[in-house]
Amino acid sequence: MIEVKHVTKKYGSFVAVNDINFTINDGEIVGFLGPNGAGKTTTMNIITGFIEQTEGNVIVNGFDTIKKPKKAKREIGYLPEGVPLYTDLTVKEFVTYMAELRKVEKKQKKENIQKVLKETGLDTMQNKLIKNLSRGQKQRVSLAGTLVGDPKILILDEPTVGLDPKQITEIRSLIKNLGKNHTVILSSHILSEVSQICDRVIIINKGKLVATDTPENLEKKVSDNNVIYVTVEAPENTVEAMKDKIKGIKSIKLVKTFEDKTKQYEITGEDGINLNKFIFSEFAKENITIFEMKKAEATLEDAFMQIIKEGGEK
Repeated sequence: MIEVKHVTKKYGSFVAVNDINFTINDGEIVGFLGPNGAGKTTTMNIITGFIEQTEGNVIVNGFDTIKKPKKAKREIGYLPEGVPLYTDLTVKEFVTYMAELRKVEKKQKKENIQKVLKETGLDTMQNKLIKNLSRGQKQRVSLAGTLVGDPKILILDEPTVGLDPKQITEIRSLIKNLGKNHTVILSSHILSEVSQICDRVIIINKGKLVATDTPENLEKKVSDNNVIYVTVEAPENTVEAMKDKIKGIKSIKLVKTFEDKTKQYEITGEDGINLNKFIFSEFAKENITIFEMKKAEATLEDAFMQIIKEGGEK
């Protein structure tokens, strides 16, 4: 378990992280999100013990990161962005080196190294030089170095950045499997990735925690808006004029004009109004032909953008 209690980080008069509080439970995969400069990297560095907070406490599996830093750090495996590796070493040599840095007991070291090599799919290439590996394979090597010593908590900063689609899928699947035996904090700019992998999302903006919930719940909060997309063939300006003819419509916006001259509109209704019913009946009266009508499906990206735009109102 990770407990972040009233943590603040100041650099002179600049407040990078401002009194944030959250808890991450054992076995959770949690997405850590925020725009550039929001304070999420600072927060991750505080949790790992790389930097100290100005105020507050971080407890990692019962160990305070300031009072008992070595014990707290032993609980964490950290994968920084950028795949930092010694490329003139073989895969096995690098993972062995990481095991020595983490002070894995000698009698367990060999078994532990082979375990993480197999877990990351590197056991068949353990004698290859790292510089001869693909970008995705190098990411796996870095992840193996993170896993050696069997840390209970994994903090992964942009683990799929720079990978091709096949490699991204493989790393996502690997992270999902790691979540069965580890607590995982995942920072990513790919929000669809977070939605697929994570049990819960923490969003930070301007140094403050602005939301924490499941991806599904955050998406639902946005999709509760009564919005429909309708593709039509219609005389000029007739669709826009329907705003004043159909009671309960808040707005009608042109989204796209297609090559066949059909147009797609976004229609937003007041809460509780059955837009489908009124659109079908009233559009027919105006000789507006409907080709497609679908309810707007919200994504985690929609929820993220709305939360940031609203300035962090929870």
